[in-house]
Amino acid sequence: MKKFKRIFALLGVVILVAMYLITLVFALGSSPNANNMLMASIACTVIVPCLLYGMILIARVLDNRNLSDKDKAAEGDMPPAKDKKKNI
Repeated sequence: MKKFKRIFALLGVVILVAMYLITLVFALGSSPNANNMLMASIACTVIVPCLLYGMILIARVLDNRNLSDKDKAAEGDMPPAKDKKKNI
């Protein structure tokens, strides 16, 4: 799972850098559509990181959903379960 996370993180960085470069190209361009493309590019530089963050949150929730309580305690996500027996 860590290998996939690293691959997707690297892919996200590459996409963000490419979007910033495209934004710069559109800002310096003199095409009639350059203004519209610049606005779309700026919107994507805000929307894409938000979507990536949301995907990370959903992946974290789905990853923890399939684990048993013992596995969650081992990962540090929740405290270990206490014995339900009462000492009388």
